[in-house]
Amino acid sequence: MRKLLTIAGSDSIGGAGIEADLKTFCALGVYGMCVITAVTAQNTVGVFDVREMDADIIKKQIDCVFDDTEVDAVKIGMVSSQEIIDAIASSLKRWNPKNVVLDPVMISKSGYYLLKKDAIDALKTKLLPMADIITPNIPEACELTGMNIEGIEDMKEAAKKIVDMGVKAVVVKGGHSVENATDVFYDGNEFLSLPQERIDTKNTHGTGCTYSSAIASYLGRGLSLKDAVINAKSYITEAIKNSLEIGKGVGPVGHLVDLYRKAGIDYED
Repeated sequence: MRKLLTIAGSDSIGGAGIEADLKTFCALGVYGMCVITAVTAQNTVGVFDVREMDADIIKKQIDCVFDDTEVDAVKIGMVSSQEIIDAIASSLKRWNPKNVVLDPVMISKSGYYLLKKDAIDALKTKLLPMADIITPNIPEACELTGMNIEGIEDMKEAAKKIVDMGVKAVVVKGGHSVENATDVFYDGNEFLSLPQERIDTKNTHGTGCTYSSAIASYLGRGLSLKDAVINAKSYITEAIKNSLEIGKGVGPVGHLVDLYRKAGIDYED
């Protein structure tokens, strides 16, 4: 079985972060391992507090995993400080993993900053060049490039700028667009638009974490960057269509809907 590692924060409501990553790995047939970078106090209404892990224990978690087993892909999510980024970059440089997916988690849907402002440059200069693909949404792509992104052509221009920073490929996600939720993939050679009509649901908690983990899963299973993104787009679309009405706010996507169906469980009950 292919083995994947997620390096990210924990979500107490279970819809995003480490919890979303491991559910996605399970759904897509890979074995999931995890390094926790932070513990968040959050629910479907918002993020209320964050406690970072210290850099030393983050580095030790990573080193323990790689020292013991082969890792087929790595997904990096919430890395809130420069110290944490330095620790991750140091360990990944040592182990030189393949198939690294970077999800530049910056701001929660409720507006809580999950990446400190002074850590953005460290993410761009230390983690981004190590990644095979980065998966920013439109606000994150704006932060990375300094652009104002308003449509598909702006997304393409931002994708070019991001690849020029040293990453092999990028998918700029269109969920924050005022138009349909079309994503733009670029690998330095070709653009691929991934169109999708906007799904009428408020329950999109964990969408970005899930999408990036799906890309990592397919890369770990041996697919090309482009094919991994295409398959991950299909997976996240179905997960959003089958999102869960949990909590008082923005509920989670349906990571495991296919497993529930195969087990004869009506997960909406």
